[in-house]
Amino acid sequence: MSVHKVNIAEIRKDYQLAELDETICGDDPLSFFGKWLAEAESAQISEVNAMTLATVDAASKPHARIVLLKGLDEKGFVFFTNYNSAKGQELVLQPCGALVFFWKELERQVRIEGRISKVSAAENDQYFNSRPEGSRLGAWASPQSQVISDRTILEENYKVFEEKFSGTGIPRPEHWGGYRLVPDNIEFWQGRSNRMHDRILFSKSHHNHWEKKRLAP
Repeated sequence: MSVHKVNIAEIRKDYQLAELDETICGDDPLSFFGKWLAEAESAQISEVNAMTLATVDAASKPHARIVLLKGLDEKGFVFFTNYNSAKGQELVLQPCGALVFFWKELERQVRIEGRISKVSAAENDQYFNSRPEGSRLGAWASPQSQVISDRTILEENYKVFEEKFSGTGIPRPEHWGGYRLVPDNIEFWQGRSNRMHDRILFSKSHHNHWEKKRLAP
């Protein structure tokens, strides 16, 4: 059987859709992120709220995975998970992380870095109760990040909790909830022709104000 080999080094795209300057970004990066997110949604990008979350373990070894943005306000970026998962354990030891959004259809990327802490129980309950029933049961059924012998473990767990909570409502597990990344740095990247990309970085000053700088691509 022949295998078609792709010359990865020859894969390239010339970005020409838009430009980005300091005036366009304004002075509030969270507000500008909201504008870009709305434009990505209007462009009907699939999984527009998908973001890479990077954390580090006790040995400072990085780990990354895709999670979904489920809240955005003046404080920061919110996502939900199992507190006992690998990322949850990493955040206990190192309560900081990085997010990356990539909307290739708009030739845009956003990088965000900051400290991460748990959201309130009220926020957890509000979001958990808005989820579909199957997702709420899944939060009980899956021992996230733990080794399991096979998939039947999950299926059996699901049936157990489905029967347990039948007709009674599904409460939020204590081990499940949200985190908020409060940003120290937010970088907006707009692809430009000839790899001369636009990069605008917002960094928090000691006085808690945003400072804006242009970075070379």
